Amino acid sequence: MAITLFETFRAVFYAPFYAAHALQAYREEGVDVRLETATDPAATASGLLSGEADVSWGGPMRILLTYDREPNCGLVAFCEVVTRDPFFLVGRRPRPDFQVTDLAGLRIGTVSEVPTPWMCLQDDVRRAGLDQATLDRVTDRTMAENAAALRAGDRDVVQLFQPFAEDLAGTGAGHIWYAAASRGPTSYTTLYTTKNNLAARRPTFLAMTRALQRTQNWVHASDPATIAETIAVYFPDLDPDTLTACIGRYKALGIWGRNPILPKAGFERLKAACLSGGLIERGTDFENCVDNSLAEAVAE
Repeated sequence: MAITLFETFRAVFYAPFYAAHALQAYREEGVDVRLETATDPAATASGLLSGEADVSWGGPMRILLTYDREPNCGLVAFCEVVTRDPFFLVGRRPRPDFQVTDLAGLRIGTVSEVPTPWMCLQDDVRRAGLDQATLDRVTDRTMAENAAALRAGDRDVVQLFQPFAEDLAGTGAGHIWYAAASRGPTSYTTLYTTKNNLAARRPTFLAMTRALQRTQNWVHASDPATIAETIAVYFPDLDPDTLTACIGRYKALGIWGRNPILPKAGFERLKAACLSGGLIERGTDFENCVDNSLAEAVAE
């Protein structure tokens, strides 16, 4: 019986997940995993609760948000892959000495497609002592639209992920001021399911966790060009050299974990950002929505 796995959307920072499929890591563990793209990022959580999917990958933000609305939802994360924030601030002019407080007085375009990037950035802004409410911020444009606005001179700085950041930097139209990964661990993407599913299909999810651990080992042992070539089928419209450069930058920033354990420090940093940004009122505790037992068994 095939396991239905929902992806949030197609993104380069999910590279290890695509590599697991390309390398047939799940099949080698005896699991038939069928990858489907969710109709909406929020559907990665709602699809689990409705039974449309058996397991999803996505940010613990989705888990926290669902617990805030449905305290008995029973969602649980069990295998982390993206351990740091994959977004960048890209400015129109070089600024090698950039500090977060330098955003004051600038026209900034932030991510509108999903809430986590802004939640994390506004928390950085608060911790730096700047009132995020005073920022001159464009909130309702896509990353593609903000990238175009930066090229046209209508934004001073924009918040983007790859390949937008690499495209701007590679053509000289933009300059990377800040890599959010530099703040340290911030839990960004994990496999998650319901507690009932985890109990009923524990051997299957253990096998999937083993497959991802092996993929993580492969990612850290492989050069960016090899990784890009392996997952290129998932990005047919992306230039191979650009994909290689994107992966190289992400590898250098250490956004991908070396094992599937989800550390409490990364979870708490994300939760604090969601609380300070008003996305959630309470969320839930680490112990209630993270089960590291499979990851720990595999890591050992």
